Amino acid sequence: MARTNFGSKLGIIAAAAGSAVGLGNIWRFPYELGQQGGGAFLLVYILCVLLLGLPIMLAELLIGRMGQHNVTGAFRSIGHPRWRFIGYAGVLCSFLIMGFYCVVAGWTIEYIWQAITNQFADKSTADLAAAFADFSTRPIRPIIWMVLFVGITCYVVLAGVQNGIEKSAKILMPVLFVLLLVLCLRSLTLPGGLEGVAFLFQPDFSKITPEVVLSAMGQAFFSLSLGMGCMITYGSYIDKKNNLEHTALQVTGLDTLVAVLAAIAIFPAVFALGINPAQGPELVFITLPNVFAHIPGGYIWAIAFFMLLSIAALTSTISLLEVITAFMNEEWKLPRRKAAIIASCTIAVLGVFASLSLGLLKDYTIAGMSFFDLLDNFTAKFLMPIGGLAIAVFCGWVLDRKRMEAELSNEGKLKLKYLKVFAFLLKYITPLAILAIFIDQLM
Repeated sequence: MARTNFGSKLGIIAAAAGSAVGLGNIWRFPYELGQQGGGAFLLVYILCVLLLGLPIMLAELLIGRMGQHNVTGAFRSIGHPRWRFIGYAGVLCSFLIMGFYCVVAGWTIEYIWQAITNQFADKSTADLAAAFADFSTRPIRPIIWMVLFVGITCYVVLAGVQNGIEKSAKILMPVLFVLLLVLCLRSLTLPGGLEGVAFLFQPDFSKITPEVVLSAMGQAFFSLSLGMGCMITYGSYIDKKNNLEHTALQVTGLDTLVAVLAAIAIFPAVFALGINPAQGPELVFITLPNVFAHIPGGYIWAIAFFMLLSIAALTSTISLLEVITAFMNEEWKLPRRKAAIIASCTIAVLGVFASLSLGLLKDYTIAGMSFFDLLDNFTAKFLMPIGGLAIAVFCGWVLDRKRMEAELSNEGKLKLKYLKVFAFLLKYITPLAILAIFIDQLM
């Protein structure tokens, strides 16, 4: 049976960019940037994207298209079955990320509802903080939203590659960009908003520390969906006529653009109202509702923003669930429908514990962290970088250079512009940079 491919170049870009663009860009990136020094973190992040993220993005797409199988089967298909451990790690990483990611995604539905019912009006920051704490620590309501989000994700994946993943990405990604651009324009026109722009684009180099670099690297991997099997899986659905170099550049560029636009949409508004930019994870769910409550037309902007956040979350959860579904379908020989449903139910169970760890089970910690925080830190700062390191070593030192060149050039039909740079980065710079950051953390 022939493998299903994406139906168009636009579909490839929309789906892959949709996988990369998510809560990592619009929820996680702004609060990481706010806590890690603004412009300094942004600069390090962009360097991590160029030197680490882009080469690994291209490598994962390359492996996926060469292998024409799921994230573990791809390595077996191209003649390197011993390296399939990278695939198993990717499936595990996708599963663990979904466990906490869908909890936050569920929060976006709650906040769409709160925005529509105008629950942000006439509330102080303290009121909004109390409301968020009350909601996020409840035992039932966040779980209901989480399960609903998992169900929506499962519905899209069940529809298949072209009718589900590609079709939804073609609709959701343009809507996401339009909403984000509109919010940027509104934020920039607020009195005092230019201070937020300065915070973003005037780096204080004294704030660059090993912790900042590690956080930027983790954010780059998280944001680009690297080390979790998404790009290998999506790469297997790309036909042989596509220019993978261009695809990797376009997806990486769009993802970085969304992250920067999200910061532009948020920080001018934060500074305009004199709010501390280092608010942390609650920046989106406490600080921004306060911003919307104090600007003209805030009711509409609040609805638009949380719809944007929900769309971004959905485009990523679709790709994460597809990694697990494709693996179960091809490796365990489960029918695709059954695989998606079993995976979704298991993720929902994990999500229940992640959600309860913020409230009912908050006293039960692992290594001093809640289960929610453990999933976040273990995937972003360990599994994804380790997966990226393994990919870099495999493509830089193990995979035959001639096979790589043949695949990227579509058997000599395309002129390769970046192969030498790509190969050099994967062989030397990318793995050494990841190792250096890890060693520094251990010392």
